[in-house]
Amino acid sequence: MQAELIFTGTELLLGEINNTHAQYLGSQLSALNIEVVLHTTVGDNWERMADVLRHALGRSDLVIITGGLGPTSDDLTKETVASVLGLAMATDEATLQALASHFSRRGMTMPASNRKQAMFPVGSVILPNPVGTAPGALVRTEKNMVVMLPGPPRELAAIFEESLVPMFREYAVQGEQVRKVTVKLTGIAESEVQDRLLDLEKDEGIELAYLAMPGEVHVRVTARHADPAVAEKMVQKKTQQIRSRLNSYVIGYDDEVLEQVVNEHLLHRGLTVAVAESCTGGMVTKRLTDVPGSSQCILGGVVAYANPIKERLLAVPPPVISLYGAVSGQTATAMARGVRLAFSSDIGLGITGIAGPGGGLPDKPVGTVHIALDTAERTSHRHYVFPGARPAVRQGAANAALHMLCMYLKNVL
Repeated sequence: MQAELIFTGTELLLGEINNTHAQYLGSQLSALNIEVVLHTTVGDNWERMADVLRHALGRSDLVIITGGLGPTSDDLTKETVASVLGLAMATDEATLQALASHFSRRGMTMPASNRKQAMFPVGSVILPNPVGTAPGALVRTEKNMVVMLPGPPRELAAIFEESLVPMFREYAVQGEQVRKVTVKLTGIAESEVQDRLLDLEKDEGIELAYLAMPGEVHVRVTARHADPAVAEKMVQKKTQQIRSRLNSYVIGYDDEVLEQVVNEHLLHRGLTVAVAESCTGGMVTKRLTDVPGSSQCILGGVVAYANPIKERLLAVPPPVISLYGAVSGQTATAMARGVRLAFSSDIGLGITGIAGPGGGLPDKPVGTVHIALDTAERTSHRHYVFPGARPAVRQGAANAALHMLCMYLKNVL
């Protein structure tokens, strides 16, 4: 099934509010094996809304429209759907009584304008709103299904999850099956990722898509086949091929959150960690401590930006910085050891680098980062040159540090 999303509201076009519906509905429909093929945003204008809807009905099996179900004159969604489909509008008495009861419970008389919320295109399936006054509605045609949902995000989500998810699950097992895996990478540019994977894009039934964000590149692997087991095998095989080529850059898959995984492994193994950060400015410690229960395994951190702080608080020997520089494997290793000893933790993590935009040298360009992990038994060091501007370098460094810690805890490092 292919779906098209129409977001109504002049406030969206003016940028007065963020369109959170796009992300929510896109992820929900994808999880239900429904492919979203197009988004359109249209203002509160009847003619434009009607034109957008007509085109959508000619392209997609499912059309979801958000917003425009309120009681005011600029709430036009139901009227537009009725007009385009050639349906009359009629009052749903059960909805009208529910609205009246809603106001009565609050000691209020229902305004006459709210009667509009009880009117729907004839033949609509009413989708109850458990958290608001505007119900949703569903209209089936010979070829399409049109769903109307209210604009407030909380109300939209409540109706979608209670009324539509059970219905759409039935469609998820019909027709072509889609399986997806997202491979998360850090420390490599999007263009280089695609260059390394270009030949893998040629397999029939497989699609690779690339998404760059600060400090990360995501590769979404999509497999399509009539047999869900075959689609699953296809996507897993392609994921393995990507991993074999880019393994040193892989930091996770799908919804995995590095800091959550790290905390789980630390707790499971009964280990503690302390972090010494320079270029990341506390980002690693923050992410680790964002996880509930992290106080059992995260002892603390030091942001040591200036060299004297590295020497005084982390016991980095001055000759190390003078000989090798503040951004070096030797300094990162000394920071990791210093913070481990200072906090009496099982593991010490040290990060130092050049986030930019200035400060780069021919042998240490902007993006250079050194990360070290220290325990009583061993020390490990990694050297990276992260692409992008300052936020991307810092985010990439934080990702790489967490990934290094994760690999150690998994006995891979």
